[in-house]
Amino acid sequence: MKEHHKTSGKPFHFRFLTGFLTAAYCVCLASPAGYALLDGKFRAGAETPERAAAGAAECVMEAESRRILYERQGDVPLPMASTTKILTAVTVLENASLEEEFSVPEQAAGVEGSSVYLEKGAVYSVKDLLYGLMLRSGNDCAEALALHVSGSIGEFARKMNETAEKAGALHSFFKNPHGLPCEGHYTTARDLTLITCYAMHNIVFREIVGTRYYSPRGWENKNKMFRRYEGATGVKTGYTKEAGRCLVTSAERGGMTLVCTVLNCPAMYERTERLLDDAFGAYERVCVLDGETLLAVGNEIGRTGESLFYPMYPEEREHLRIETAPRQVFGREKNDEIIGEVKIYLLNRLIFSRNLYKL
Repeated sequence: MKEHHKTSGKPFHFRFLTGFLTAAYCVCLASPAGYALLDGKFRAGAETPERAAAGAAECVMEAESRRILYERQGDVPLPMASTTKILTAVTVLENASLEEEFSVPEQAAGVEGSSVYLEKGAVYSVKDLLYGLMLRSGNDCAEALALHVSGSIGEFARKMNETAEKAGALHSFFKNPHGLPCEGHYTTARDLTLITCYAMHNIVFREIVGTRYYSPRGWENKNKMFRRYEGATGVKTGYTKEAGRCLVTSAERGGMTLVCTVLNCPAMYERTERLLDDAFGAYERVCVLDGETLLAVGNEIGRTGESLFYPMYPEEREHLRIETAPRQVFGREKNDEIIGEVKIYLLNRLIFSRNLYKL
């Protein structure tokens, strides 16, 4: 691991926030758009030797809150090669049973690029081919699964775009399940990170991408991050001449899971390691409200019953604000257990809104 350049003990990409936060707070009070300053838009700093190793687009996000911790060119549309398969896998999981078995269609046998060498008529389960898709990056697995789920590549792509929209990825368009070059098939670093955060909330998806060796078929995971980075938990590599080297990585440390995306990045492993190290070094997972904390709403006392966590820079804690309000009842709506709601703000941005339940 490369030695990080630091000032006052803080990682390079994040260090200037310390002196910047007070000014940013004033800006944010004046304009909601000002909060973007604290969500990674400008943290890369001035041009440096490290920037030369950067990808064409990058994003680091905390998986639970979806907070952007670092971003560079995050909204630029780019091809993404086999990292497409992250969306393919979660779309299959939401539309098929793992134990379903089917014969490989002729169209899926012999698909160009990376492959597990499926043969026409061979019988596989959905589960087997999902492992072939995510561990071995099988383009033939992607096509076979798409045809099984939807009957055609076009119909499956429609489902993929619906899934992407559910994940909050609104600036992407998917035309195939494998990521082979196709005009009009693109994503952004931010969107792909959102899709991955969404997918990582699926237990089966997490299990698949976190598997290093799938013994039923003798398939080893190609993702080198498992060997290179402490705490790595997935997700997917990708390469085509058009897209360059692409990598999406999830990693967990101290109870906090981060997702890092780099697109068209020649040194994708080294760059990802650097970005994750800096983010883990700068942020910590903070409990902003314990689920058993008692809060007053008028003459009543309630609690959320759910502990709320958020990734925070140390200097941000003093800018948390918690407000409670009585529940507004409309028409016939009634729930005697709910006495009000609590809203939690960081600066002037709402980060949580939850019901308060009577004791």
